[in-house]
Amino acid sequence: MPPTDYSGLSPETVLSAIEARGYRTSGRFLALNSYENRVYRVELEDAPSVVAKFYRPQRWSNEAILEEHGFSSELADAEIPVVAPMPDGHEATLSVHEGYRYALFPLQGGRWPDLENRRDLAWMGRFLGRIHAIGASRPFEHRRRIGIGDFGRESADYLLAGGFIPAHLEPAYRTLADDLLDSVGLCFERAGDVHEIRIHGDCHRGNILWTEAGPHFVDLDDCVNGPAIQDLWMLLAGEREEMEVQLGRLLEGYNDFAELNPRELHLIEALRTLRMMHYAAWLARRWTDPAFPQAFPWFNTDRYWENHVLELREQLSRTQEAPLNPVVSV
Repeated sequence: MPPTDYSGLSPETVLSAIEARGYRTSGRFLALNSYENRVYRVELEDAPSVVAKFYRPQRWSNEAILEEHGFSSELADAEIPVVAPMPDGHEATLSVHEGYRYALFPLQGGRWPDLENRRDLAWMGRFLGRIHAIGASRPFEHRRRIGIGDFGRESADYLLAGGFIPAHLEPAYRTLADDLLDSVGLCFERAGDVHEIRIHGDCHRGNILWTEAGPHFVDLDDCVNGPAIQDLWMLLAGEREEMEVQLGRLLEGYNDFAELNPRELHLIEALRTLRMMHYAAWLARRWTDPAFPQAFPWFNTDRYWENHVLELREQLSRTQEAPLNPVVSV
């Protein structure tokens, strides 16, 4: 039977998987910062080091993983700086070793982006505009879409059914979740019929590496069908006025390659709300993985849930405000 967790993914298994692809390892490897999957930098004897990503068992179907690989390769073929998986001798990018599915990628360095200046924000906007121009050509068939049901309703129901919400907060959370999802639904109604395209889906600063050549993504593990604004709002930070300036600068570059439907601005706080709810449920779903209590010791404490409810109450107000108005500076 295929594995259900990572308990069998020993160092020997990692190295033998790489060697099964025809490489000679030095025996040295380093675990990289990843929780959903297991990702390693592996040193080779006669070639540059590679990055091996072992997919979490039973999370994605093979078809969904191959769509991720295909999207990465499609972008790379268009000379968009995305690190695509390395094919084996049979042109396959997804391999299986001792039941674990994995892919190899060339090692690509870089630093976190500094998006505090106009030049880099516009550069990032151009990068996303190019990605979205290709992402709009056709949808994913096997990957999920960002929706109120699975990101919001299912997240709230899982937390309530699993006993994660402390008893003294459960009535408040239940009522708040219902009110929030109603308000999120109204945001989607105000946005109207928004076109969903293939997007990165998890476009926060930690998923972007920057070199002298500009930004690049090293992983599209969470790529989904969704509105284009999802990949833009996650790069905004600060007070409302600051975010309006940042969004304006992102769009300076973005509009060179793609066109953002201005009605999607109604979705920013709705999508932020869905992400917050989904993130809490994601941690809860992974809590039996030994890596999670170690990495997130603050989760599932009374203080965490009290703060989470407070943040969601603030989001309820934000979903009822006017959308951000991008500032276009001369």
